[in-house]
Amino acid sequence: MGEFSVWHWLIVIGVFVVLFGSAKLPQAARSLGRSMRIFKSETKGLMTDDGDSAEVTMSVQQMREEAARLRQEAAGLEQQAPRPQELKAPDAARQGD
Repeated sequence: MGEFSVWHWLIVIGVFVVLFGSAKLPQAARSLGRSMRIFKSETKGLMTDDGDSAEVTMSVQQMREEAARLRQEAAGLEQQAPRPQELKAPDAARQGD
């Protein structure tokens, strides 16, 4: 009951031929084969990408260092920028003249 016999497989193949036509079956088989090759190469690539993770970690570390440097530079620029009170004082002096 749980197994497919030869007749079952022949019926399944016949349904595929009727649905897709005999011209499209080779194209479908080629597409499936290409998809399987791409999938296998990607999974192998993921397994061998352990060396690349160190490069990613390095770039993250470099980004953190750059962000810290930029924060320090921004803090220095904030200290150099005029305060709002300093900006209002010249305007008040002009209005008084």
